[in-house]
Amino acid sequence: MSEKQGKRTEIGEIGEFGLIDQLSSKFTVKNESTLKGIGDDAAVLGSGDQLQLLSTDMLLEGVHFDLSYMPLQHLGYKAVSVNVSDIAAMNGLPKQITVSIALSNRFSVEAVEELYKGIQFACEDYSVDLVGGDTTSSPSGLVISVSVVGEVKKDSIVYRKNAEENDIICVTGDLGGAFLGLQVLEREKAVFKANPEMQPELEKYDYIVKRQLKPSARMDVIHELSDLGLVPTSMIDVSDGLASELFHIAKSSEVGVTIYEDKLPIAKMAFETAVEFNIDPMTCALNGGEDYELLFTIGQNEFEKIKNHPDIATIGYVDKKEKGLKMVTKNNNTVALQAQGWKHF
Repeated sequence: MSEKQGKRTEIGEIGEFGLIDQLSSKFTVKNESTLKGIGDDAAVLGSGDQLQLLSTDMLLEGVHFDLSYMPLQHLGYKAVSVNVSDIAAMNGLPKQITVSIALSNRFSVEAVEELYKGIQFACEDYSVDLVGGDTTSSPSGLVISVSVVGEVKKDSIVYRKNAEENDIICVTGDLGGAFLGLQVLEREKAVFKANPEMQPELEKYDYIVKRQLKPSARMDVIHELSDLGLVPTSMIDVSDGLASELFHIAKSSEVGVTIYEDKLPIAKMAFETAVEFNIDPMTCALNGGEDYELLFTIGQNEFEKIKNHPDIATIGYVDKKEKGLKMVTKNNNTVALQAQGWKHF
């Protein structure tokens, strides 16, 4: 039925994930080597003990980045990091990437070289090879699409779907910093527009600004978990906000979730900046997005392995499905969790 014959449905009505579900439901898997298609951080391919992982991500100027404050070198680095993070979320190791870009004629050769310098630094940091891609023209703005191929042993792969009741919920690093870094950058941009003589005041916000402009995929934690002999029961990276990712794990694993407000890791600078902007720090931690930390669950018997880890916080536990998703506040009240993270449409 054409749009003219029937009701027009706006994409915003069903959202990004509703759209993905609706489109992907029409496709069936035809190859035995496709072990996992759409619905996790990466596709899983293969048939032996060593499986391949495949993920892709696209960044659009004016939607995902603003070149008035995003250095091209940082953008190149970030484009690789956000894809490597998806491989980390499957407990895998990244191996190769392809990079496709669409450019308008306002970009010089030197500008493109600066972008690729950041891509090169990321390739060195994550030990991945750039093996191909595509370059084309764009009527306006810059588009970057990166695909990453990774590897993981069959007995080490981690999906979103295997969290079990009483598992401990863990998250790496700290939350909300990237979102608050963006607020600082947007404020300084507005100040500069109003008065081009004003110099941006970013020094005291350096940590959270870097969290926004040049995030790092947590491959260090993946290597550490391997050294500890610990395979999480489920895992996802925090790209759309902690609450949103908890909903993904709960839906895929058919479980409920209970987290504790006082256990959420927030950096001092992020907390102070939230207060300065009159934003609830917990809202930033729950719904900010773009932190690219790892959210994972482990069995109770694995707690000893991570209890003293300085960069892994235990924030709650997996509950029965019928209990839903909730947070226990600092005042010991129980509130329902809501996913209010990044909306693409």
